[in-house]
Amino acid sequence: MAVSKKLLKHLDKGGIAYEVVSHKKVYTAYDLAQTLGEKLEGVAKTLLVKAELPKIEKRGQYFVVVVPASYRANFQKIKKMLKAKKVEIASEKVMDKLGLKPGAITPFAPFHGLEVLLDKALLKTRDVLVGAGSYTESLRVRVKDLHNQEGVTLGQFGDKAKIKLQAAVKKAKKIVKKAVKKTAKKTAKKVRKAVKR
Repeated sequence: MAVSKKLLKHLDKGGIAYEVVSHKKVYTAYDLAQTLGEKLEGVAKTLLVKAELPKIEKRGQYFVVVVPASYRANFQKIKKMLKAKKVEIASEKVMDKLGLKPGAITPFAPFHGLEVLLDKALLKTRDVLVGAGSYTESLRVRVKDLHNQEGVTLGQFGDKAKIKLQAAVKKAKKIVKKAVKKTAKKTAKKVRKAVKR
């Protein structure tokens, strides 16, 4: 499914420059980075969160959180910034109601009629790949255009994630090192036996 013409029209109207990037079907920002050979910092992860706000608060209860793909959303930081009682990922049922697809949420606040919480770590990069409501197309946009939209709050909403892959590589190296040592010991033992003969 392609990027909706309605979204592209909205971006054109708002003066947001974009490039449509086609790719194989992906469902996560991490997979998008791997598929296109992009650094995780150059891909935005976009989540819909539900915040339980005080009753006097006039804002909506759903927020789009945008962090680099190398980050994890920090619900405590989001909760503190919103002065919310509770913050959690919105259900898929709610996303369906709002016309959003998990793994393909766009970070364009006015288009969804939702407030966007943009992590300031994204400002370290000039442009970023973002969800576009499609699993086979994404958009490359300038971070400053994301930041300058109406309804965007800039703050620290995530923490650098420890990539599982790094842990797996470290573990694999230990296993290989152990196997090499074991093989070297066996070989040395065989050589000593052969020399004695």
